[in-house]
Amino acid sequence: MTGSIYHERQMKELCALHALNNLFQHREYNKQDLDEICYGLSPDVWINPHKSLLGLGNYDINVIMAALQRKNCEAIWFDKRRDPRCLMLNNISGFILNVPTEYKFGFVSLPLKKRHWITLKKLNGYYYNLDSKLDAPYYIGNNDEFIEYIKDQINCKDKELFIVVTREISNNQNWLEKNDNFDKKMKKNNCDELVINDDDKIIKNESKDSNYSGDNEGTR
Repeated sequence: MTGSIYHERQMKELCALHALNNLFQHREYNKQDLDEICYGLSPDVWINPHKSLLGLGNYDINVIMAALQRKNCEAIWFDKRRDPRCLMLNNISGFILNVPTEYKFGFVSLPLKKRHWITLKKLNGYYYNLDSKLDAPYYIGNNDEFIEYIKDQINCKDKELFIVVTREISNNQNWLEKNDNFDKKMKKNNCDELVINDDDKIIKNESKDSNYSGDNEGTR
């Protein structure tokens, strides 16, 4: 049953807006709100780097993170080298998936790349894909089926997964199983953590174990 699920459909390039509202399960933000966040992030520039030059949307990860922080939430990048079974699903508010998509003019696909934001969330005891490009929420299944689903998604090098939790859970790392020793292994192997810099890029410092390229398109 998906009738009681809030699901915004795609308009213009507002997938980040739809992803946020689908995550909160009501119209928490509008386009003006996200534009104001963009200007707050880069107040003294002629061309704002956090949204579309044409004013159609296309907001980046910094805007999503700032919008979540206004609601006492945090977005945590999920390192694909982790096993998703390390996640404490009951402590996680939802997931935001960043995927590649095509530019289209009518029925014609153009040879250009852009990014698309999708919310994955547990509702009524089951997980759903709330992609704004879908006609209706896509049923994924129970916890085990969801873990297999995100394993398949992050197996693609062009997709990135963000975990959404409350600030308290983020500070205490209660989204992660206590027996997870991934960070210790990474430190032992001199692997650096992912950082998001002021130039709106997700950058992974060079490491033989890194599976992320860190180009500009990884955050839209």
